[in-house]
Amino acid sequence: VEEKKNLETNNASVFILFPSHSFYLFPPSVSQRNSILSVFFLIYGKGMFGNEARRVVAWMNGCEGDPKLPIGSIETRTLTVVPSPSKAMERLSVAIRELKCSPLPLTSGILRLQVPIEEQIEAIEWLHAQHDNLPRCFFSGRRSRANGNGSNLLMDIGNENGDTSFTNNLVGVAGVGSAVFFQQLRPFSYHDWRSIKRFLSSECPLIRAYGAIHFDATANISPEWKAFGSFYFMVPQVEFDELEGSSMLAITIAWDNALSWTWDEAIHSLETTMQQIASVVVKLKKEASGESILRKTHVPNKTHWDLAVKKALQEINTSSSELVKVVLARSSRILTATNIDPIAWLASLQVEGEDAYQFCLQPPNGPAFVGNTPERLFHRKWLSISSEALAATRARGESRALDLQIEHDLLSSPKDHLEFTVVRENIQNKLESVCDRVVVEPKKTVRKLRRIQHLYAQLSGNLRREDDEFEILSSLHPTPAVCGLPKEAARLFISETEMFDRGMYAGPVGWFGGGESEFAVGIRSALVEKDSGALIYAGAGIVEGSNPSSEWDELELKTSQCTKLLQLEVPRQSKVENLEIIY
Repeated sequence: VEEKKNLETNNASVFILFPSHSFYLFPPSVSQRNSILSVFFLIYGKGMFGNEARRVVAWMNGCEGDPKLPIGSIETRTLTVVPSPSKAMERLSVAIRELKCSPLPLTSGILRLQVPIEEQIEAIEWLHAQHDNLPRCFFSGRRSRANGNGSNLLMDIGNENGDTSFTNNLVGVAGVGSAVFFQQLRPFSYHDWRSIKRFLSSECPLIRAYGAIHFDATANISPEWKAFGSFYFMVPQVEFDELEGSSMLAITIAWDNALSWTWDEAIHSLETTMQQIASVVVKLKKEASGESILRKTHVPNKTHWDLAVKKALQEINTSSSELVKVVLARSSRILTATNIDPIAWLASLQVEGEDAYQFCLQPPNGPAFVGNTPERLFHRKWLSISSEALAATRARGESRALDLQIEHDLLSSPKDHLEFTVVRENIQNKLESVCDRVVVEPKKTVRKLRRIQHLYAQLSGNLRREDDEFEILSSLHPTPAVCGLPKEAARLFISETEMFDRGMYAGPVGWFGGGESEFAVGIRSALVEKDSGALIYAGAGIVEGSNPSSEWDELELKTSQCTKLLQLEVPRQSKVENLEIIY
């Protein structure tokens, strides 16, 4: 039994934890999950482990419900403002005890209790203090922290005394545990989107489902991405919100008797998660982590990359081929002397790319998917929607004069203009299919990041109806910037050419809310695996005129923001023979 710590049959639902044992179960249905729980309690709770069976952590998979049946109640309650996270924990613990004594008389619902905190604390520092509590998530909007601009969401936080003095922008969100999660092995569908929206309401804007979707839902899922399924979303049980000038700690309880997940079970699961929450938050040093890189290998290597690019160019230049552009990617495995802390690494990436989305998603018993992406897929607020085209890449210049020269070369390059135009026009066509009017402004400019610069355009419009959100998500992803054009021809070429699973890399990553949703494109990202280092992903668009060596250099430039935060160092005395370092 001790050897079988991973028992997998279908969707993730249950952790059973003992002082020295951990069982992770994937039951295919709620009834089977509950049967397995009963057996474990019978055998281990009272049997060979005596009283060692001290806690059971389970979560509800919202995809197993009927999305046509409304939830009984969706509610947010704001409690009294407190000075510190520890006081917020005390206040929420009291509130949980009160809820146990006075349960809500409903068969389903979702309830969020939030406590404003006077002090501003970074959400990523709070998450780092929680160590390895899983599942966990982090998301911060693409605004410069130096300028103090957070999410577009402006909140009027009224407490139980009617005080509405806290009106703040949301900067970043961190969460652990899941009040409800959404996951399947099959592709993300309208049914799944409705299942998520069932637990959300515009009246409760901070009840959100954070997650990501596989780049290619038709592809086989490789072992390193198995814990994510085809998609994975979670509504955090315990959430820390970083606001401008203040913070907030919240808990969320979700239950649905139809899913065999009662109010009492949801409260018990929350209490178990709360026992693991740390109140002391330590300031993180946002600098290179200092791990020694023992080995760095690429799939494909340079030789096979050149062959793949030449094959793509041959296909593009064939008169009978419809392929105009294809984006080829590379997976680089970094093996380090010690485990990489994904949260500390992500904190360092915040300094590298302030004008970018930062995210972390880690399901139970899985690796952490982290990233620092500059590219928005779409942002929706009510019926208003915006997207953008981002393509073609150049390095930043070491001087202002050189930087301007590089910018001029980027704007005047026929090859880069073609690559960019393909992306912009495709996104515009997708928006026009569900919007009354689409505005493109600016049509073409340069967007400068810390290390690189891209051609950029912004597009906006108004959806005809809210349900078009699923349609726009399905049609926009994957964009020509990460897949190619035509989409299906490019996807097929990628599946036949690439020798690794992209997983959530280049897929949609973000959150669904009641009246607002936002998704980025999961590029400039990595998969951090315990005891296995990290997989760093990057891609390059191949169009007529592309050069294999130049595109390889572009991959190196894009991954530099991640690798420069680790120290490339080979130990003087290494027992590893034929150590391969590929720069």
